[in-house]
Order: sequence, then C-alpha cells, then structure tokens
Amino acid sequence: MRSFFKVFFASLLALVVFTIILFFFTLSWVGRLASKNELKVEANSVLVLDLGQHYAEQLKDVPFAILSGEDKDVPGLYDVVRLLQRAKSDKNISGLYIQANNNANGFAASEEIRNAILEFKESGKFVLAHGDVMSQQAYAVANVADSVFVSPQGFLEWNGLSVEYAFLKGTLEKLNIEPQIFYAGKFKSATEPLRATEMTPANELQTTVWLSDLYSHLLMGAAATRRIDTATLHNLANEGKIQTAADAVTYKLIDGVKYDDEIKDAIKKKLKIDKYERTNYITVNTYLAAHKLDKSSGDKMALIYAEGNIIDGEGGEGEIGSETYRTLLRKARLDKSIKAIILRVNSGGGSSLASENIWRELELAKKEKPVVVSFGDVAASGGYYISCSADSIFCLPNTITGSIGVFGIIPNMETFFKNKLGITFDGVKTGPYADMGAIYRPLGENEKKMVQASIDVIYTQFKQRVADGRKKDTAYIDSIAQGRVWTGMRAKEIGLVDRFGGLDDAVKCAARLAHLEDYSLKEFPQPKNIFQQFFGKSDPMNYNDKMKAELGEVNYKLYSEMKKVREMTNVPQARLPFTFFIH
Repeated sequence: MRSFFKVFFASLLALVVFTIILFFFTLSWVGRLASKNELKVEANSVLVLDLGQHYAEQLKDVPFAILSGEDKDVPGLYDVVRLLQRAKSDKNISGLYIQANNNANGFAASEEIRNAILEFKESGKFVLAHGDVMSQQAYAVANVADSVFVSPQGFLEWNGLSVEYAFLKGTLEKLNIEPQIFYAGKFKSATEPLRATEMTPANELQTTVWLSDLYSHLLMGAAATRRIDTATLHNLANEGKIQTAADAVTYKLIDGVKYDDEIKDAIKKKLKIDKYERTNYITVNTYLAAHKLDKSSGDKMALIYAEGNIIDGEGGEGEIGSETYRTLLRKARLDKSIKAIILRVNSGGGSSLASENIWRELELAKKEKPVVVSFGDVAASGGYYISCSADSIFCLPNTITGSIGVFGIIPNMETFFKNKLGITFDGVKTGPYADMGAIYRPLGENEKKMVQASIDVIYTQFKQRVADGRKKDTAYIDSIAQGRVWTGMRAKEIGLVDRFGGLDDAVKCAARLAHLEDYSLKEFPQPKNIFQQFFGKSDPMNYNDKMKAELGEVNYKLYSEMKKVREMTNVPQARLPFTFFIH
C-alpha cells in the first residue's frame, strides 16, 4: 500500500507541475498573440533605437515576455534594417531617437545599422542621438544623427582603437601541458596563444594593418558626418583632447550637452506638442511586434543564417552544425519553388571537415540556382571556406575575413596527469600508431610528420576551393592566403569578395540574378515554437548568461578561449586565428 501511495503522489505531483507549466505557456502564447493583434503605432510616434542592445543575425524570441516584462521579441540585425526602412515611409513615425551609450554590436553590424539610419534620414524626419557616457563604438553610429548630445557630467570616448590578445602558454606550462601544434600558413596565428607569450612579427604585421583599416573607416565616417577632416580627428585622439563632454562640444564632435529630460523636451518641440503631453515612444522591439516584415507574395528565396562556430554534426543554438546546414542547403536546392539562396555568414570558422561538407552542398546548389553570400562582422577561415563558391559575395569595409589556413592541436598531458594528479597510464596495442593522438603521451617524430602532412593536404584543398570559386590562379591565392586576416576593404581589392553592401544588398542581388521583380523570403533555421524552446533548450538555466554576468565580459571571453582549446583538440581547424578584444 505504501508503494501505491508513493507512485500515486509522485504521479499527482508530476501532473500538477505539468498543468502549471501548460498554464503559463498558454497564458504567454495568448498574451503575445493578443498583443500582436492589438498593437498599433500611434500617430506622431518616435522610434527608439538602443545601440546597447545586441542584435544577433536572427530574431531572438522571448516566450515569456508578457510575464517577465521584457520588451517583446528582440529583432535580428536584418529586422532592424528593414524596420528602419519601414519607418522611413511610415506616416505615424515622426522621428528617430538613438540611445547611444554603449554599442553591443560588432563593427560590420554597426555599419549596417548606420547605413539604414542614413537611408531613414532621406525622409526628412528628425534623428537625435544622446548618451550619458557615449562609447566610441556607439559614436560611430550616432554621429549620423542631425544632432548628437551627451549629458553634462558624462563624456564621449575618443581615444583611437587598441587590440589585445590573451596568451595561455604560461598557464599551460604551469599545468605541465604541452600543446603539440601543427599549422599551415605563416599568418595562421590561432595557436599563438598556446605557443608564445607575445605576438609574432607576422601576427603583429597583419594586426596592425587590419586594425588601422578599422580605425581609418571610423575616422572617415565621423569626418563625413561632422565635417571635420580625418587628420584633426586623429590628432584629437592622439593628444587626448576629449576628456569631458564640454571638450567634445568645443571640438565639434557633438552638438551640445543635455540631460535626458532636456532631450525629451527637445523632441516634444520637434513634434509640436505641449510639454505636458505624452510622447509616443516606440522601441524597435515593439515596432517589430506591430508589423509583419516578410512579404507574402511573389516567388520565394531562401535566406539561410549561418552564425557561430562551425562544428561537425547537428550543432546547437549559436553553432553551424555541418549536418544541419547541409540539410538546409539541400532542401533549398531541391525545392523548385525557391528561386535563389542567400547565405548570411557570421563565423570565424571551426572544423575543416564540417566546412568542406557545407561547401560541397553550396557548390551543388550553385549549379541549380543563384547563390549569394553576405558577410557579417566576421566571415573568416571556415566561414570563408563555406562561402567561396558563391556567385557573388558581399561584405562591408570593416568586415573581418580571409584567414585561409589550417591548424591542429594534440595536447600532451602526460606530465600534467603524473605531476598534478598522480595518474600514470600503461597498456598494450596492436601497432605503433594504434593510440596515435592520445593525450596521455607525446607524439613520436613519425606521428608528428603524419599530422603535419594531413594539415598540409587540407590547406592545399582549402586554397584550391578558393581558387576555383574565385576563378583565380592557385599561386595567387597562396600569396594572399597563409592564414592572413583581411578587412573587407582589402578583401575586395584582392578579389576575395565582389561588392560592398549589407544583407539587404545581397538579397536584392539574388533577386536580380533570379530575374525576380516580386519575391518573398523564407528564413532558415526556422525559429522554434514555444514548446521546442522550453523542452528542447540546451541551457534551460541560462548557465552561459549567468557565467558572463558573474565573470564580466572580458573574463568570460578568456573562459571561452579555454573552452575553445578543448574543442580544437584532435580536429583539424579552419578557424579565425585568434579572439581579439578591441577597445
């Protein structure tokens, strides 16, 4: 009888828990549905763009927004661009207010947002930007506004750019771990943090070039909007002239100092409403909820987002799994209703085999229909590998790309196990190479030659894929490969990409190649429904978000670097040669 009651009450508890979960799911779903049906944009509204919000490639669905108080779903980057395009002609939107404190978006993503704001300005509607403490990255976007303001006791950051690398060689030495590194390409510095304590001359050269390119682009953008020559802007940074908000006004980087309430009053004057009348502010998140962006008419084109590390297998959220993307591309290739494919790449690469498998499917697709690739912040190494056979490649001048090279890591942890943990290993094998790649012993000389030979073969294949896709001689590709990182500006000069432009430009190009005047976009991977998000979520406790909050942004990146070392072990990598921190 006791056993019966145990089972009974356990089952009852499970039923109660399930009912509660179902209730909240239903409440959330009904609330979200109702809010989307009822939400309308009021006349004389002001669209609010918060640069401190990160806009990933795809929309971030917030299932319990109605319960948590979060501001609707977070639009993807392309959604933000399209929303600004929509607002340009929306008679209910009177202007744009840019909240410009920090900027959580990368260089190329910021450039796409900036260009969309410039297009919005063509409508003649006002654009104001304000920040209490305005970072350099936020200013890079905000300086397109009609007027830029900073709080009187705040400041504008204007110091130039610097880049930092984290080197782990000393850590590994303290742990008695020998990384055993193999690579092809003299600039392929992915392994530098594991084998050096400072930058090699080759890496210092390439870093100086691409960082200078990013800085030049920043200066030219500010010069064009603020009507200050780049030499003056450069000197202001070098001489540390901008220390206070008043300094920024003096040197004409901003238009004035104002508190938040003064900005709100200025907006009311532009709207010609009384100071006591409510201003209709609408965030881009809410504006997204009020509009359906996808056109439902015309022929279909597939827009496939590839964001994150490239890995073998299916992959999870924020990863480009070879099986998942091979299937997506194959379905788009074989679907006769899809007339063109746009691949949006934002990836520093990963597994070389996974990159090859995705490349193969894209190569097949190109024989069936137009394939256009758009690069985001980063499309390097494996990210470039999967893209190189496209009919046309778009990037922005400050995209990071190239890094055509390969490396591999097989750690020797024998001393670590013995000296730090007191563990030793012994066993038998049927041949000298039966346990090749084992981390509990060092590689022999022949084994090292075998691993390096396999790295060289993959590198040769990588260069050939690029040569074929870009219709260039392999000797020329070798001269610009070697693992070297390029900005989009130089990538266009040397033929790695075709045109400058954002995702919207790539979409329009694909439509032209497919001879489509009217079209709709079918986006992949398709968002998970509310039940899939909850029951299929790989991180239900938001572990990574909590780690980031606890460690801080920089320390979390260092932690992520240590995880990457583990992921790169024993698998040849076509990966961006480093993680860098730009300030």
